[in-house]
Amino acid sequence: MGVNPDLPPAQKPLQLLPVRSFWRRRVVDPILAQLTQGTSPDKVALTLAVGVAAGLFPFLGFTTLLCFLVAVLLRLNQPIIHVINQVLWPVHLTMVVVYIRFGAWIFGTVALPFAPSEVTQLFMHSQREFWARFGLMGLQALTAWLLTVPLIVGGLYFPLRKVLRRFTRTHPIREISP
Repeated sequence: MGVNPDLPPAQKPLQLLPVRSFWRRRVVDPILAQLTQGTSPDKVALTLAVGVAAGLFPFLGFTTLLCFLVAVLLRLNQPIIHVINQVLWPVHLTMVVVYIRFGAWIFGTVALPFAPSEVTQLFMHSQREFWARFGLMGLQALTAWLLTVPLIVGGLYFPLRKVLRRFTRTHPIREISP
């Protein structure tokens, strides 16, 4: 027996929605949203471009946090940006030196020679001496990175967007039936 559409709202039978638990609302749903957002061709292209730029941040140990924050703020796909970040690890190590030298060139200074073991030891034992010796170098590297970010993002985003749009037109996503 059907519901009479002429009945006033107070007399229509209530449709019960499933009750979602606190765990589902506060933990599972936000995680699923982070994993599934940003899957349009434009968002995937932006995720790849921004992931490369963030993955080349010239300070060791900060790229994962930077990728996470940028992906949350821009609603990008978290798995894609973190895979890009991890794949770029060998390139990242090389680019730290490139950014240090490029930053020194921008500011008209000479890049200080340093050994990674010396930097690590100084960082662990004397923060004051570490920042006194390498703080300016870090600021110069950061400046060089900031100048290259628009070039990296623009140079990757527009070609990738075009390719991904074309790919989705020629290979439509089919829904999987249960």
